[in-house]
Amino acid sequence: MTVHLRDLTALMDRWYPPALASDWDAVGLVCGEPEQPVRRVMLAVDPAPAVVEEALAWEADLLVVHHPLLLKGVHSVAATSPKGRVLHRLVRGGCALFTAHTNADAPAQGVNESLAAALGIEAPEVIVPDPADPLDKIVTFVPHENAEEVREAITRAGAGRIGDYDSCTFTSEGEGRFRPLDGARPAIGRVGEVEVVAESRVEAVLPRGRRRQVLEALKSVHPYEEPAYDVLELADVPGTGSAARGTGRIGMLNGPTTLRAFAEHVHTVLPQTAHGVRVGGDPDRVVETVAVTSGAGDFLLETVLGTDADVYVTSDLRHHRASEFLEHGGPALVDVAHWAAEWTWLPVLERTLVESLGDRGDTVETRVSTTCTDPWTFRP
Repeated sequence: MTVHLRDLTALMDRWYPPALASDWDAVGLVCGEPEQPVRRVMLAVDPAPAVVEEALAWEADLLVVHHPLLLKGVHSVAATSPKGRVLHRLVRGGCALFTAHTNADAPAQGVNESLAAALGIEAPEVIVPDPADPLDKIVTFVPHENAEEVREAITRAGAGRIGDYDSCTFTSEGEGRFRPLDGARPAIGRVGEVEVVAESRVEAVLPRGRRRQVLEALKSVHPYEEPAYDVLELADVPGTGSAARGTGRIGMLNGPTTLRAFAEHVHTVLPQTAHGVRVGGDPDRVVETVAVTSGAGDFLLETVLGTDADVYVTSDLRHHRASEFLEHGGPALVDVAHWAAEWTWLPVLERTLVESLGDRGDTVETRVSTTCTDPWTFRP
């Protein structure tokens, strides 16, 4: 069965919704024709020239990367610049480019969780859960005989989803009263006369982003010329966000070890880089609980201080921030190469892709690039 680019981008958007990306980020399809067939998909951290050449040599139809090629606004993609040359090579080679960056960090099976799993953290938990998605509640009033049609219309449009359940609505019975005025064309009653109708009150929650679609669906099937409805914005209740989605991961190893032995373990399981593994703390310190954040993680230092972590593993730690953190007597620090930490997501994504496409009977070849694109190339 032929797999098209749009099929794969739809899967990626479902697993790593673009709405989860930071407002400064640039994610999604960078180049490629949505209807083009895809036989080979290569996965990499960076859309670096060496990676693009590897993808084209392998005749990949799609290159999925973590880091954006065009993160900042550009006014030209001429081949006179490095990024322009990359884009031209991809287009000429018939290879699409797709980016999942900050939207891939926080979800289950995302970059943070992949790093935690690679280091041997068992049942990792989110350090800072994402807030709950903003919700509305819609309430409308409709004659009894039309209530089912309205319920079906609003749930098809996205209302009534709660956790692992859909079509969740509540209906109660009451009495509606109204008087059509001059110019009205009432479905029930006469102009100038008060009408009393046995009505159902139908209510359901919905994602705020689906408000327009749900209201349009309601109005399209409601029998009244001017249907009555309320839209209530629900408060964000602390602690009700997705337990599987958020910043960082923390959990326990399968047994205690020393900081020195743990650092050696990190060095062994991550791809090798010139950067290597840097450690701050007593080599003989007992380590059992580990906190991680993929990518540059010094923004989470204060939060990690408030956990029971014995060590914090992340990348791109700066001198003063690391020094001040260690002065508090909290967790030890392990600083790893940015590229190596985020590379751990690629095998997880490959496995997810293969399983998903296999369930549909589709055959697509996949490949994880092992080309090191860490900017540091050697130590003298």
